[in-house]
Amino acid sequence: MTSTIDPSIIGQPPKRARRHVRSLTGYTPETDETGKEKWPRGNEKVWKDGIPGLDTDVPSITKSVVNHVHTSLARQAYNLDNLGAYQAAALSVRDNLLVNWNETQLHYSRKAPKRAYYLSLEFLMGRTLDNALLNLGLKDKYAEGMDQLGFNLEDMLDQERDAGLGNGGLGRLAACYLDSSASQELPVWGYGLRYKYGKLSQLEAPDPWLEHDNPWELPRLDVTYQIRFYGHSERLEGGKAIWSGGQEVLAMAYDVMIPGYDTKNTNNLRLWESKPKRGFDLNSFNAGDYERAVESSNSAAAITAVLYPNDHTSFGKELRLKQQYFWTAASLADIMRRFKNTDKPMSEFPEFVAIQLNDTHPTLAIPELMRILLDEEDLSWDASWNIVVNTFFFTNHTSVVLPLTLRHDIDLFASIAQEALERWPVPLMQHLLPRHMQIIFDIVCALTPVSTSADCCKQAVERKFPGDRGKLARMSLIEALSIVNAILKCLSRGIPAVREDVQFGLRCVKLSHNRNVTGSRKVNGVAEVCDTITFKRGDSVDTSQLHSELVRMTIMKDFVDYYGVSNNTPSLARSGRILSIKGSNCNPGLSKLISETLKLPKAAFLKDLYKLEGLLEHVENTSFQKKWAVVKLVNKERLAHYVETTLGIKVNTHAMFDVQIKRQTLNIMGVIHRYLTLKSMTPAERKKVNPKVVFFAGKAAPGYYIAKLTIRLIVNVARIINVDPDTKDLLSLFFLPDYSVSLAEILIPASDISQHISTAGTEASGTSNMKFCLNGGLLLGTVDGANIEIAEEVGESNVFFFGHLTPAVEDLRYQHMYHPIPVEQKCPALATVINEVSAGRFGDGAVYEPLLNTIRQNDYYLLTEDFDSYIQALKMVDDAYQDRTEWIKKSIRTTAKMGKFSSDRAIQDYAQEYWNIESTKLT
Repeated sequence: MTSTIDPSIIGQPPKRARRHVRSLTGYTPETDETGKEKWPRGNEKVWKDGIPGLDTDVPSITKSVVNHVHTSLARQAYNLDNLGAYQAAALSVRDNLLVNWNETQLHYSRKAPKRAYYLSLEFLMGRTLDNALLNLGLKDKYAEGMDQLGFNLEDMLDQERDAGLGNGGLGRLAACYLDSSASQELPVWGYGLRYKYGKLSQLEAPDPWLEHDNPWELPRLDVTYQIRFYGHSERLEGGKAIWSGGQEVLAMAYDVMIPGYDTKNTNNLRLWESKPKRGFDLNSFNAGDYERAVESSNSAAAITAVLYPNDHTSFGKELRLKQQYFWTAASLADIMRRFKNTDKPMSEFPEFVAIQLNDTHPTLAIPELMRILLDEEDLSWDASWNIVVNTFFFTNHTSVVLPLTLRHDIDLFASIAQEALERWPVPLMQHLLPRHMQIIFDIVCALTPVSTSADCCKQAVERKFPGDRGKLARMSLIEALSIVNAILKCLSRGIPAVREDVQFGLRCVKLSHNRNVTGSRKVNGVAEVCDTITFKRGDSVDTSQLHSELVRMTIMKDFVDYYGVSNNTPSLARSGRILSIKGSNCNPGLSKLISETLKLPKAAFLKDLYKLEGLLEHVENTSFQKKWAVVKLVNKERLAHYVETTLGIKVNTHAMFDVQIKRQTLNIMGVIHRYLTLKSMTPAERKKVNPKVVFFAGKAAPGYYIAKLTIRLIVNVARIINVDPDTKDLLSLFFLPDYSVSLAEILIPASDISQHISTAGTEASGTSNMKFCLNGGLLLGTVDGANIEIAEEVGESNVFFFGHLTPAVEDLRYQHMYHPIPVEQKCPALATVINEVSAGRFGDGAVYEPLLNTIRQNDYYLLTEDFDSYIQALKMVDDAYQDRTEWIKKSIRTTAKMGKFSSDRAIQDYAQEYWNIESTKLT
């Protein structure tokens, strides 16, 4: 048999098969003339007979696990270890999740409800198997099934590594919201990035969390989008442009199923991985240029290599901006594809789509959606802008100086932290995203949230406040040297006009500033007691009572002046009560005790945390108090076992367990003060002291040098006091490395007291305090953030407060800056501690001088002001712990009054007050 070869094709690149374009997801099934749903292809009965059912009984569970051992892992009973057993069980559970997931997505497509999409750069998921089994109600059956196969479920659970998708509270909040959305049967998807290396390791080394593969993710090889960087943007008429050239990479989707608690509804978290559009360059390789051969692959892979690349270098800064755009562009492309499959007109986009921006990282979604609507959908500027301002919602977790844009509602989940703002150099933005820079210039010149028509210039800041050039600059999206004159030039020519004049004198694009305020109707606070700022145009900003005056007089002053302000009644939409309430995962003993005491079906209170108030009737019950104390002791023994296994040191479980994660400098200074006090006591005096074990945890960002020094000091102090024969039985100190969700599940239930001691005015909410209190730990803290609301719920007699209040903070900082008083005069007790550290009692004192100088000099976090009050509060805690019966009563009351701090309740507030979406139950 012969074949003919065309000589002209020899040496030419082979023709590639056409890339599969995903087309079915999001479509409503077709119907015939009678309205009956058509089966899409093949024999309907054969298809339906082949659809797997749920494995909900022990025999089917063991069969499924064994099947995966043989066919998915290619292993057998002879060579199966705990890791293999975990992987097989995880795949078995994933099969169940996929059955519900497929039915849920088809159900959503049929009903075509409005959907919400949650964009977060972090999702701190923890371990999935335990949570999935709990939500499916199958944990006991899987435990029995695995026992029959010769494995202990708890040992298997320990084989799972925490997903390296987040770093802190931002990611934990996002994970809680996805869990609650599914549990409340709300059509909500999450969008994030699939990082190759996590950030959960204490040492600055990559965390290869994917080295054993991730059984919970589903690669979507057919869901890819081309993402462009660099290139050139050529302006056209009507605000449109053509963006061409530059670098293109592919965003490939990985889906993670999010099961709801006690429901079949299973939502989705879609993660993006960056891949090269053109992979290995064989010609370069054959020519001996290996670096060039893999250059494209390495450049693409770097985008999703790690969370938060260190931006102290120009490369890191560009990579971080690249990462944020890659994620938002891929997510919007996916959202837009799903909406277009409904065949609805683009004007109805906000009626079917709500996009929640979790903190400042996804704010590039705003100009990206404008680009799509203008350049790809061929809409006018006004039509595009109207869609944008009715689509996005925003929650700021770091600062009330708000980010990129414009939406009815913004959660002021924020502290007054100017250093948290993201500012990108204009040259970098122009180089990496030239089209988006043009759109940002257009928005700047418009100076109004409605449109860019010339009529809007009537309300321009310059015209309302003639001569106040500073106000215009402060309210701008772009920080500039000469931006005021540039904008006025633009305004004098009329809008829309080419905005190149604005580029003169530009410094930074403020991605986390002003855009939301410029076009938003509501900025929501996180505290219940709100003082609502309402702009005269009908839009409002809700802030917590302690923050509102500071916000008005500082960060939002220009916007308040511009729009006017009046006071309204408090808003009921109090988002931010974030709590992972599935407590039986990390505290099964307490969950069981509560269910038995309140005579509730197993863990029924998990769906309604207000049921915990029934515990108040048992506060004086001696028998219940003893059971409560036993549960706490068991949890402390579990933590002690973890410490001994990890650090090799035994822990006194009958001592008070004191746990803290934030503002560690103040805490370690307090620990040193306690140590020095104990050393100065006589043996007889020491016998009267309650033993205490202090736990620290947390990680420092790679570029945060002072935080690293604090951790170093904690570790070195522990090395001294844990072996001191005079004090080791009365005071122990541990820094637990690699803080993660899994470690928190051990640490939080064991706490007797938890410290939440942020400087007043720097923590608008906080969530870890809620978790500690739910698990029966008492609260020691400043009058700041959610500490205030917790005290309102549990009663101030069950909380230990100290420190200055927010209104005094700015005055105190001013005094420290311009009228400093030496630490020795201001706070002699703290000065003694500082001198001991500096003298080398806990290692080379010179190493700690940069840290100590932050206290000696401007003392921004006011340690010298709060230290004496802090020591007094610690003494109050010691005195209260002496009466163990009364302490247990306080613990019970604290847990009983935590009902309002539930992510289920918070997500319902979002659904009703913000996103306007409804529950869509899968039956």
